[in-house]
Amino acid sequence: MHRRQFLTSAAVAATLLAASPTFAADTAQAVVEAYVAAWNAHDSAKAAGFFADEVTYYDASVGKPVTGKEAAKTGVIDNFLKAVPDAVWTMKGKPVIDGDRVAFEWEFSGTNTGPWGDGTAATGKKFSFTGASMFSVKDGKIATQSDYYDALGFYKQLGLM
Repeated sequence: MHRRQFLTSAAVAATLLAASPTFAADTAQAVVEAYVAAWNAHDSAKAAGFFADEVTYYDASVGKPVTGKEAAKTGVIDNFLKAVPDAVWTMKGKPVIDGDRVAFEWEFSGTNTGPWGDGTAATGKKFSFTGASMFSVKDGKIATQSDYYDALGFYKQLGLM
C-alpha cells in the first residue's frame, strides 16, 4: 500500500514539475523578455512571432498605430533593424508587472548605417536614447505595444534636426 501511495505521489509531483515551466514561459513578463531578446538577436521574424495576429503597435512619435503582425514586423522591427543593424535594446531595471500588462524603461542604441523605411538615408551616426514601453499580453502573445520616447533628441543625435 505504501509503495502505491509513493508512486502516485511521485507521478503527481512529476506532473506538477513538468507543467510549471510551461506556465512560466507563458507569463506576460517572460513573453516580453523573449521578445526583447529576439530584437537584440536581430531576428525580426522571431520578434514578430511574439505578436498576436491583430497586434496594435503604437509609437507616440508617429502618432498613428500600426495594426497587424505583418505590418508591425515590416513597418517597425524590419525598419529599425535594417537602419540600425547593431541595435541594442536594453531594459533599465526590472519591469513593472500588473497581470497581463508589462511596462519598463529602456535604452535603445546603435549606429544608423542603413536607410530608413521612409527613404531617409543612413547618417552613419551613433545614438543612444531612453524611453518606456507598455505591453498587454493575451494568450501568450503581445496584443498591444506602446512606445514613448524623446524622438526630437533621437533625431538630433542622427543629425536629422
